[in-house]
Amino acid sequence: MKAFNGTNVIKKQFSLIFVKFTVCFLLLGLAYRLILSNFEQFSQIEVKNTALFSDNTLPLPPVTVNEPLVTVNEPLVTVNEPPVTVNEPQVTVSESLVTVDLPENQTLRNGTCDLFIGNWVYDPSGPVYTNATCYSIESHQNCMKNGRPDTEYLNWRWNPRDCELPRFSPKKFLNLMRNKSFTFIGDSIMRNHVQSLLCILSQEEEADDMYHDEQYKSRRWYFPLHDFNLSVIWSPFLAKSTVFEDDNGASTDITQLNLDKLDDVWTQQFDSFDYVFIAGGKWYLKSTMYLENDKIVGCHNCPGKNITQVGFEYAYRKALNTTFKFITSSKNKAYTFFRTTTPDHFENGEWNTGGYCNRTGPFKEGEIDIGYVDEIMRKVELEEFERGSEFGLKMKLFDTTLLSLLRPDGHPGVYRQYQPFAVENKKKKMQNDCLHWCLPGPIDSWNDIMIQML
Repeated sequence: MKAFNGTNVIKKQFSLIFVKFTVCFLLLGLAYRLILSNFEQFSQIEVKNTALFSDNTLPLPPVTVNEPLVTVNEPLVTVNEPPVTVNEPQVTVSESLVTVDLPENQTLRNGTCDLFIGNWVYDPSGPVYTNATCYSIESHQNCMKNGRPDTEYLNWRWNPRDCELPRFSPKKFLNLMRNKSFTFIGDSIMRNHVQSLLCILSQEEEADDMYHDEQYKSRRWYFPLHDFNLSVIWSPFLAKSTVFEDDNGASTDITQLNLDKLDDVWTQQFDSFDYVFIAGGKWYLKSTMYLENDKIVGCHNCPGKNITQVGFEYAYRKALNTTFKFITSSKNKAYTFFRTTTPDHFENGEWNTGGYCNRTGPFKEGEIDIGYVDEIMRKVELEEFERGSEFGLKMKLFDTTLLSLLRPDGHPGVYRQYQPFAVENKKKKMQNDCLHWCLPGPIDSWNDIMIQML
């Protein structure tokens, strides 16, 4: 009996353990399925932008400089070397920002800039000086004082096609010229230019008049606050000449011009110049006898003379060639500008045959063609300038011919005289000046270009 009862108890205990084990196994299986299910659910999350987590930094913002987008995938490198100028805007990279540092006073539009190609744009702000604020305007160019009634010609500024041209800054120019000299060499157009420059500079500092010749054609001024000397030297041919005419241009004999000898009035002083502005021009159209090696080789416009007519082109080319060779061979490497010819705007005649200029607004590019004579002169100038460059000529070409051609309204005309239509002047013969420029006037923009080139 005892043995039988013990066996039953053992069987019951085994069955209970088996049931518990089975229940535990089922619970473990259920838990495993739940864990596996959750793991599969979380594994469906996709990280689409791993860059957010790659280096614990946010991506750099896009940079816009009106150029194709440039992506930099390297750390910032700072190069402490001087910038290299190649007629392109300098690009400075600073951390994530790209900026364009344009050359001072100049904004490029299309990557290039020809300061001498463009149009005149209306500028209601007007000139920086008037005849009331500048003392150095010659009476023949003082159009406002002489009674010119229209004023629209004062409100146009030169605007190059591919860049913006700011106004001339007298303060910057005088600081640039501190302890220096600047000399203008040429004819009355050159003197016209110097007077324009003087008027603008006088808004910053008045100059002391230091020297003038008997006819006030060659002059020198001094700016004491900047130790700056400004001068103009009268040498209309640049070459050595003997002229037989009075102040009104009336000739008593034909001019003699030595094509192989330069004018001592400027060559003997050249070594002392820091900056030079030089030009030939309209005097080569006068009746002139040409000499080389002190022998007559021809003439221009010399009827009645038993001399071979060779034309002004031959003489102008020879004289420019001699001039450029002298400047190139000089030990003094002055910073030198060479200006091309300035066109006149006489209509229905010349200065001595009733020609006049009474327009009141500028032409636009393409509305006027250059005259035959001016085209020849400019052709000679450009060819000789290019030829000079081949033997080392270091000079800046100041090609104002075409931009000046667009301003027929900027000349004094009859207002080279005081009140030409006053009662007391009715019986006087009035001469028109359609070559020089009113002051203020279009020639002021030449200074805007000049300081930009400097």
